[in-house]
Amino acid sequence: MFEHLFAPIKIRDMELKNRIILPAMGTRMAAENGAVTDKLIAYHAARAKGGCALNIVEVAAVHTPSAPAHFVSISEDYLIEGHKKLTDAIHENGGKAGIQLWQGSIAACMDPKAQMLVVSDMNFGAYMIKAITKEQIQEVIACYGKAAARAVEAGYDCLEFHLAHNYLPHSFLSAGFNHREDEYGGSFENRCRFPLEVIDEIRKNMPEGMPLFIRIDAQDDMLENGLTIEDVIRFCKIAKEHGVDVLDVSRGNIITAASMYEVPPIDVPNGFNIDNAARIRKETGMLTVGVGRINTAALAEEIISQDKVDMVVMGRAQLADPEFANKAHEGRIGDIVHCVGCNQGCYDGFTDVANRPHITCMRNPMIGHESEYDLSKTETPKKVWVVGGGVAGMEAAKILHERGHEVSLFEASDTLGGEFLLAGEAPGKAEMKAAAFEMAEQVEKLVKVYKNTKVDAQMLKDADVDAVILAIGSSPITIKLEGMDKLQHASAPEVLRHEVCPKGKVAVIGGGLVGLETADTLATDGCDVTVLEMKDEIGSDLGSLRKIAVMMKLQQMQVKMLPNSKVCKFTEEGIVLEDETLVPCNCAVFAVGFASNDSHLLVEECEKRQIPCRVIGDAKSARRALDAIAEGFEAARTL
Repeated sequence: MFEHLFAPIKIRDMELKNRIILPAMGTRMAAENGAVTDKLIAYHAARAKGGCALNIVEVAAVHTPSAPAHFVSISEDYLIEGHKKLTDAIHENGGKAGIQLWQGSIAACMDPKAQMLVVSDMNFGAYMIKAITKEQIQEVIACYGKAAARAVEAGYDCLEFHLAHNYLPHSFLSAGFNHREDEYGGSFENRCRFPLEVIDEIRKNMPEGMPLFIRIDAQDDMLENGLTIEDVIRFCKIAKEHGVDVLDVSRGNIITAASMYEVPPIDVPNGFNIDNAARIRKETGMLTVGVGRINTAALAEEIISQDKVDMVVMGRAQLADPEFANKAHEGRIGDIVHCVGCNQGCYDGFTDVANRPHITCMRNPMIGHESEYDLSKTETPKKVWVVGGGVAGMEAAKILHERGHEVSLFEASDTLGGEFLLAGEAPGKAEMKAAAFEMAEQVEKLVKVYKNTKVDAQMLKDADVDAVILAIGSSPITIKLEGMDKLQHASAPEVLRHEVCPKGKVAVIGGGLVGLETADTLATDGCDVTVLEMKDEIGSDLGSLRKIAVMMKLQQMQVKMLPNSKVCKFTEEGIVLEDETLVPCNCAVFAVGFASNDSHLLVEECEKRQIPCRVIGDAKSARRALDAIAEGFEAARTL
């Protein structure tokens, strides 16, 4: 099955058992000084054991003064020992190990102690950052070479030079960033000078038989005077002559809206960058890696079988399921836990430095805990009721079964999936609904499922049960306003499910994620839509990359968005705001949030019977699916 995806490939002296690559995604699992930790080793070992051919270790800093805290570093000799343990773990679990050599330029802003090196003078808030000097340029080039030598000593099988995303090397190459007037700026040849000197220095410190990859953007998006795909092809042909073997073709930068292409959310089409990679491959004659929302084995097989690329990056796919490659190879497609591009745990988790120590995954709370959490069979199996068949309840049921408990799952409706099903109703989010169905199929194979069964206190009173997990979800908040009898109105779920289909001018009350997806649905159906949000920010509950994608789409659809707009009353002409502004419409849609369903009678009955009881997910507090699934996992793990 998937014969092209699982065909071996040889690059110089390195042979990969298949075409699946775990890319150099930042995890923030390194120590403060950049040293490899046991947590990072376990994370990589799990994915190598899961069948991945090549693990490329994340954005490894080569230059100590500009290395942000908790980013992997290979900038000093004392760090080699940790990297050796990491490569040993990857090798022992059947994979090959690569490392991405990185100088992050303005990404150093994540650590106020790290030096920020920029190609040209740059305004940064209230400050002016001076351009890197020629002396510093030579210092950094030398650091790349020393880092390469350390990586070789540590046992890596290949190296990757990060030349994308407007980090320092890419900033030199692109006229959109490079405004220098010396030999490192101006002409195309001059702008190529720094990255080519780095490539030469890296190659000089590598064995002849070791492959060298570069990660490069297919083009500069949303950037004046940026690189075109023709520029990139021209550079890659030169880089080939300097010893580069493989092109890892990405997209995006970290200072414009194109940042959404670096970690593309669900709003960006699957495989959106493959045609660019295919063109670059064809015109350079180089081995090429396809990148960009490739999250199923079928899509990966299709891309490779059509001779568009030679290998594929499947990063978040292997966050969601570290056994992705093995399951796909064995044909166990129904057992795969697929990434849905939500970005809640990976990108949002990486950038949420204040609240999260490292990345996680909505679909896989084990990330970062591979060596800590024990999901082996319990010595004291219990009869457990899970009440509620949304994602929190289903996650709890799966983990309880894995740990050897006897599980019964009760769902009041006729379908498992809960709010995931609602999320999947919005345009472009069918993957959410598919994930809900996928999860339901997996759960129904494992535990007893009782649909159309609403558990009440009397059922609990008579139940033969040792523990209860309540995951009964939430319901849309309803509000009363003056004049509601004068204007058609509906709830966001009714519109998303097309139970109510407004026409003409429609106002959505609430500018959070649900409100914006409702606006998308209405605009797609041809309505003239206005979003009213009482706060000063639209989409405040979206992660940064999803927010970019969602807002761009709504703007293209000419959806009007009004922050600081508190609704006061309805009239026959429309909605009157607190400041007496009239928003004309013939229908209002409420998207003002969700409130937890009442579980106190069930909790009280459990307390009377002294049955351990946990309330999880939206039943505890209406939040993101990331939190709901994590609570389901944790409740089951610790029972």
